[in-house]
Amino acid sequence: MASHPSRRHTPRQQALIALGAVHPHPQAVSDPLFRDSAFFDPNDLVQVKYEMLRSVQEGKYRVAQAAEVFGLSRPVFYVTRDLFDREGLAGLLPHKRGPKQPHKLNDEILAVLASAVHEQERMLSGEELALLLEQQCGIHAHPRSIIRRLLPYLRWQEKKHQ
Repeated sequence: MASHPSRRHTPRQQALIALGAVHPHPQAVSDPLFRDSAFFDPNDLVQVKYEMLRSVQEGKYRVAQAAEVFGLSRPVFYVTRDLFDREGLAGLLPHKRGPKQPHKLNDEILAVLASAVHEQERMLSGEELALLLEQQCGIHAHPRSIIRRLLPYLRWQEKKHQ
């Protein structure tokens, strides 16, 4: 399956692509459930992971066998099982990788920058803000990143004080 939606994809395939839930190796899925079935789709990574877990739970396969039959690895099995135990079916959905929130430009840092903007009574340039951030907080951030995070914060502050 291609990685970009097109007219050739079914709505289900387009949804899988949009969610990032396409099995990277659907051809490696060899479990009989996924052969010639309108319901079981080897491209559906969430469905494949669920059936992999279920096959081990029901004693159909051992972990190593299940991972191989469903075209995944043993480490993926264990991570999937842990996520499913913690979050249920939602744990099988793809998760956003990387930091879940900005780690440098948090609310405390944005408050420092907003205070500087209010003191100057004008919007500072990204370069000015980056220099200020470096001098006052010892944090290096790209000027565009600072502006991109600071503007919504300033708007939120304005609304809060109205």
